[in-house]
Amino acid sequence: MRVRLTRIDRADLRIYRFDLDTTWACFFMNADQTIYGRYGGRDASGADGRQSLKGLAFALEMALEAHAHPPKPEPLAGKPFTIRDFKSGETRNRGCVHCHNAKEMAIADAKAAGTWRREDVFTYPPPDNLGIVLDVDGGNLVAKVTAGSAAEKAGMKPGDRVTRIAGRSVASFADASYALEEWKSDKPIPVSWKNGESVREAMLTVAPGWRKTNITWRPSLLDMLPAVPFRPEELTPEERKSVGIPPEQAAFRQGPRVHSTLAEAGIKPDDIVLAIGGAPINGTSDDLLGHVRRNYLKGETVEVAIMRQGRLLRLPIALK
Repeated sequence: MRVRLTRIDRADLRIYRFDLDTTWACFFMNADQTIYGRYGGRDASGADGRQSLKGLAFALEMALEAHAHPPKPEPLAGKPFTIRDFKSGETRNRGCVHCHNAKEMAIADAKAAGTWRREDVFTYPPPDNLGIVLDVDGGNLVAKVTAGSAAEKAGMKPGDRVTRIAGRSVASFADASYALEEWKSDKPIPVSWKNGESVREAMLTVAPGWRKTNITWRPSLLDMLPAVPFRPEELTPEERKSVGIPPEQAAFRQGPRVHSTLAEAGIKPDDIVLAIGGAPINGTSDDLLGHVRRNYLKGETVEVAIMRQGRLLRLPIALK
């Protein structure tokens, strides 16, 4: 039975846990509110890059199989919690609240309580962070295994089917992302998969910071992302060669108008920007400026490496 709820402000968010920044999400569940699976999710590539009708059909079939032998409901800690229970939402209009607004309120409440951490911006990490790229139409079908990743080291191959991650069943990208969201640890992650008829299991070793991903698409974080007010002018091949900048390196000349934030830091017209926040990267000026928004938040300070009249300078800039 398909059920569409047009008002969910009294829904218990302990049960309905999903990525609140996502464009679309659904749950497969029984009348006891036991959840069999999830579908939806997205990434920086676009709103629909991780979902398709074929993928949804596969997840539905897997949910029907689970319904034949329902798992036990997950135990719920604490009292029921609805969107109206966020303290930071008390001053909001009681009309429609978007999902990402709920995420914003959760962040505000955590900051007010002193429990918010910098790494909390990286929520619902994709299975790609383990080296597992799932096929959009195939649900839990492995389309690609990233070279050198934890998944490759464990022996996973394209064509395998991931069945469980961190103890949770997987039939979709949303299932995998949810399982990783709940694994709040740098300890090895248990993963099970099928290679043909054989079942494989392994503990995938992850490094500190393994949850990190591109957050620039998340509407709940837009107020945290810094502006990068450079006015880039691309360098010609001849100009690059004259100052020793490789063709593949992201670099640009600052235009004649300098934003006040940059002027305060010492940036001047015609400065050549070589790197922001660390070592040089390959790509274009857009890649270099995007690197800042992907890796830093407002209030943090980055070092900008520039070349001015043949001299290399390093200037700290407070991001706003």
